[in-house]
Amino acid sequence: MSVIHVRFEGRSRDIPLSMLDSGNPGTDGDIRRAVARYLDVPERKFAPYVVERHANGNVTIRPEAVFG
Repeated sequence: MSVIHVRFEGRSRDIPLSMLDSGNPGTDGDIRRAVARYLDVPERKFAPYVVERHANGNVTIRPEAVFG
């Protein structure tokens, strides 16, 4: 079963793709919208987040890393 790994507000969560409305990740924007709905937070909170797709079908959505 594929999952979306979410790092949000200091917590990590694994959400099965089947729990999201779409069930199948589309664009990065689709993923951000679905996760925001699932967590019941405004979509804008995920606007700066990075979406990473993995070969095994999993997805990671996380804040952008800042180096320097």
